Amino acid sequence: MKFIVARQNRVTSLPVDLEPTDAELDAIEWELPLILADVDLLDAEITVLDRVPSELDERRIRRARRKMLAIRRELTNQAIAALPGGAA
Repeated sequence: MKFIVARQNRVTSLPVDLEPTDAELDAIEWELPLILADVDLLDAEITVLDRVPSELDERRIRRARRKMLAIRRELTNQAIAALPGGAA
């Protein structure tokens, strides 16, 4: 039996442990409200892919979009306030 192996060195080596770092986990936790809002928006948009959206569907999409934009604005303002010197 012949084994097929790569004859070239990898460009980037994989780290020994593939677990996320604490900083990466903190970033994910900080962005989690935005991620969930994006999922809600995608869910609302996916439900109307195969049919004409009703008035309730359009409201659901608008509501999800407004929620996602509000959370994005809030996170952006928090990030700007955390910069050295604060908001200009």
